[in-house]
Amino acid sequence: MTNDNIQDRIAGEAIGTATFNFDCHPRVACFTVCCKNVNLTLYPYDIIRIKNHLSLDSEDFIRSHTFLVKGDNPFFPTVKLKLKDDVESSCPFLSKQGCTVYSNRPSACRTYPLERGVIGSSERSTIKDLYFLTDHSYCLGHNEPKEMDVNKWIRSQQLHDYNMMNGLWAEIDMLFRDNPWKGEGSGREKQQLAFMVCYNIDGFRRFCNIHKLFEQFKLAKDFKNRIKKEDSELMKFGFEWLKHILTGKSSLQIR
Repeated sequence: MTNDNIQDRIAGEAIGTATFNFDCHPRVACFTVCCKNVNLTLYPYDIIRIKNHLSLDSEDFIRSHTFLVKGDNPFFPTVKLKLKDDVESSCPFLSKQGCTVYSNRPSACRTYPLERGVIGSSERSTIKDLYFLTDHSYCLGHNEPKEMDVNKWIRSQQLHDYNMMNGLWAEIDMLFRDNPWKGEGSGREKQQLAFMVCYNIDGFRRFCNIHKLFEQFKLAKDFKNRIKKEDSELMKFGFEWLKHILTGKSSLQIR
């Protein structure tokens, strides 16, 4: 989450089933320090949760609260949170009382003090989560008496939906790393469509309605109803649609 060296952030090997001490609340002296001068990547599901919390259209949220960088995927941009232009470079959602979007905070904030990684084979569809305990020198939450393990922390931070959606995003990110738009060039039509599906879900909904996209595929009635009501379900459809147009292989069946 910060600009610290990676060796300072990760303490040792994956934590596994071991317990750790951590708690964060206003009485901890470092409260909200981690919300300043952050280098925070926003994943597609993060944006859905925050823009809905703020009652913003996803396109407006992207324009006002994010910027793009070239991350570790050479063929697709990374979306970063735009910080306040103040002395401390604070998170735009930080107040004196704490996080104003706490119930819908990004997955990196929600997972902290753990960091999540995955190992496995995309060919065999076997993915295993690994969690590492962070060790930032400024964080005093590790000195709190509250004892946790990974499973307790996941439940307490309501990470299930985030992990599930971020797992689906990881599959799409891997697809993008194969440069599926080679020959078309960067920033052209297919890449713009991919960015819309991943980060501008309201724009993708409008696109679907204009082009009658839902009518082009055999969709179960209950799934189609969920797609029309829930952004996360629309994103699941969008990820499969991207697989369809970029590789010709997806769970979608053409009518």
